[in-house]
Amino acid sequence: MTQHAHLDPAAFFLDGGDVGALLIHGFTGSPPEMRLIGDYFHGRGVTVSAPLLPGHGASVADMNRCRYTDWIAAVEQALADLRTRCCAVFAAGLSMGSLLALHLAADHPELTGVIAYSPATWVADRRILLTPLGKRLIATLPAAGESDLVDPQAAQRLWCYDHYPVAAAHELLKLMQRVRRRLPRVVCPLLIVYSTRDRSIHPASAIRTFTWAGAQDKQLLALANSGHAITVDAEWETVAARTLAFMMAHTPRP
Repeated sequence: MTQHAHLDPAAFFLDGGDVGALLIHGFTGSPPEMRLIGDYFHGRGVTVSAPLLPGHGASVADMNRCRYTDWIAAVEQALADLRTRCCAVFAAGLSMGSLLALHLAADHPELTGVIAYSPATWVADRRILLTPLGKRLIATLPAAGESDLVDPQAAQRLWCYDHYPVAAAHELLKLMQRVRRRLPRVVCPLLIVYSTRDRSIHPASAIRTFTWAGAQDKQLLALANSGHAITVDAEWETVAARTLAFMMAHTPRP
C-alpha cells in the first residue's frame, strides 16, 4: 500500500439531506479509504464529510510533527461544520479514525450515533509500546508486513504512507490510552464492525471496546472475509449497508 497516483488524498464533501455522516480515515491513511462507503451513503441521500487529518496526505515528516490533539481538533471542527447542515449526525471511523469517532462520542453524547470500523483501541503490534523511546532513535520504519486484504483490488483504493512514522505512532498510543479510559462515557447508539482476519488490531479489541462502552444501545458485527481496511475490502458493501441501516434506524423521524 502506497501513494497511488490515481487517488487524491484530499478531503471530500458530498452534499445531501438532513442526515450527516462524518467519515474519519485511519493512521497514515487518507479519505479515499472512506470513499466507497461515502458514495454509497450519498447515493441514498446522506450528507458526507470526510476530512483529511493533520499530517496525512503529505509526508511522514509532516505526520511526525503532529500531536494526537491536532487530530482531535480537526474532527471536532469537521463535526461542528456538519452539524450546521444536518439535523442528525453520525461519526464513523476506520482504525485510528474509530478512536477519534469514539472520542467525539464521549464528548458529545448528543451525537445521533457512532460507528467504529476495525477499532484500534488495542492493536496487535506490541512494538507501539516502545515508541516513547524509539522516536528518540529513529524517525520512520518500513511499513509492516504482508497485507491482510482479501480483495485483490482493495489496495488500489488506499492512499497511505509506505513508511511508519514513529513519533506519530507514540501519539497514536496516547490516543488509544485516552479513548480506552473514556469508553464508559460513550453512551450514544454504537455500531462496531470488525473482521476476524484483521492482523492490525488485537483479536479482542472490538469485543473489549463493545464491552467497555457505556452505550445501552450497541451492536457488534463480525466479518470473516476482509482484512483490516474493511471499508475497501471484499465485504465493503455489507459494511455500508449495515451502517446505513443503523443510521436510518436511529435517525429521529419528523
